[in-house]
Amino acid sequence: MSSLALAVRDSSTMLRRNLLHARRYPSMTLNLLLTPVMLLLLFVYVFGDAMSAGIGGAADRSTYIAYLVPGLLLMTIGSTTIGTAVSVSMDMTEGIIARFRTMAIHRGSVLFGHVVGSVIQCVMSVALAGAVGVAIGFRSTDATPLEWLAAFGLLVLFATALTWIAVGMGLSSPNAEAASNNAMPLIFLPLISSAFVPVDAMPGWFQPIAEYQPFTPAIETLRGLLLGSEIGHNGWLAVAWCLGLAILGYLWSKSLFDRDPK
Repeated sequence: MSSLALAVRDSSTMLRRNLLHARRYPSMTLNLLLTPVMLLLLFVYVFGDAMSAGIGGAADRSTYIAYLVPGLLLMTIGSTTIGTAVSVSMDMTEGIIARFRTMAIHRGSVLFGHVVGSVIQCVMSVALAGAVGVAIGFRSTDATPLEWLAAFGLLVLFATALTWIAVGMGLSSPNAEAASNNAMPLIFLPLISSAFVPVDAMPGWFQPIAEYQPFTPAIETLRGLLLGSEIGHNGWLAVAWCLGLAILGYLWSKSLFDRDPK
């Protein structure tokens, strides 16, 4: 077999391994998924009317549902990838990687198995969070099939970028608890983005923090694709953030994984 065929075969095996782990131990994924879903329900049913009026709409929570759901979908990706950091850290500290190093398998297949498995879990988590959003009133009637396809592509690209960052966090952590703590910015950053309120409504000193980070342009782009709002420069900024984070995360993860074990 060619080296490419061997790499694909070994990566597929590692992907099946990670999906089996996720199926047998779903508690972490469910716990991480519940955070954005609970925030969605909290902000819609507790603060929905007031927030809707605050962003320039009528005092009707349906306006705020439309605004909130795109941001919560990307927050769901961030929370799901924390499980990847923990899973990678557990592999590195429990001895299985040392065993893999002695076997005739493609070296990068372990990481690619984690990444592809995490992206699949992210897509499933986003589908579930989106279903909750539709159930409570979110609608996207003006989006064309091409815009839906672009929205899906953005979600997958964003999930891939954050997953590579999470893999690096897992590899650099001494244990699973540290990996979970190190990956917390993936949940924290959406809270200080435009997911819940427009950047213009924030204090002036705080607006650069919310604007110059990866989540805000991705959220505004997804919002524009699904709801027909203005995307402007956010589209290419979102793609640039995704590509930059994916490349950075890949190089960081590869460097850590290729180090000789101590």
